[in-house]
Amino acid sequence: MDKVPRNGHVINSEKRSLISSRYKRMTAAVNREFWGTSSDTANSLYVGSYGRGTAISDSDLDILISLPRSEYERFDAYRGNGQSRLLQAIKGSIELIWSTSDIHADGQVVVVKFSDGMRFEILPAFKDAYSWTNNDTYTYADTNSGGRWLSTNPKSEQEAMREKDVCSNGLLFDTCKHVRYVHTQHFSSYHLSGILIDSFVYAAIGGWHWVDPGEGSRQEKSYESCLLDYFDTNCKYSFLTLKAPGSGQTVEIGNDGDCLRKVLNWMAS
Repeated sequence: MDKVPRNGHVINSEKRSLISSRYKRMTAAVNREFWGTSSDTANSLYVGSYGRGTAISDSDLDILISLPRSEYERFDAYRGNGQSRLLQAIKGSIELIWSTSDIHADGQVVVVKFSDGMRFEILPAFKDAYSWTNNDTYTYADTNSGGRWLSTNPKSEQEAMREKDVCSNGLLFDTCKHVRYVHTQHFSSYHLSGILIDSFVYAAIGGWHWVDPGEGSRQEKSYESCLLDYFDTNCKYSFLTLKAPGSGQTVEIGNDGDCLRKVLNWMAS
């Protein structure tokens, strides 16, 4: 049985330092182009699994970079997929500092792939006028379907995940990381989105938590088997959906559900 380890799958300090260095260089490059400042921290934040605290060493690094609202108006005014032009503008600003790296636009993000295997996905976005601290919503570009604008609320997701991780004594993050690990080790040929992993575990974990020293533990089934049972009861069919933690945004299960079940079955068997 591939049980969830406590405090497992830690990203070492050397890799975290490299992530931070590249994050700052990308932030500074975009800030120079769109904000007229060389700040390497302003207007950006980690999102995705790294921002939610559920990344492992092999995870992609997601960055949301906020742009001036005037840029939204400019690109929205273009005829014929202004969203694509926005991503190309971000791509151009990054190419100024990493001209030899593999940099390309992909749907909603600009992907930067380094020769050492590290992969960043940069999401250009615009903070909505009615946002407030810790509940900022952002509008971002989707180049699919001829171009459209979508909405995201990453800070509320991060806060909800942190709060539930505290309540579970660390079990929430440990489980999300282990699901990622099993996926990359055994089922990497199948796609499995990070937000689906985190939303599923957040919903399925219930009252489970790591026990403190001296705390008793009685259970008829293993924790991993209970996760599989929850999936089979609530998420078995591809047309079903989950809600993202905090933001409540819809997360489609789709074909990724087949891979998630394979992972859960591996952990429980």
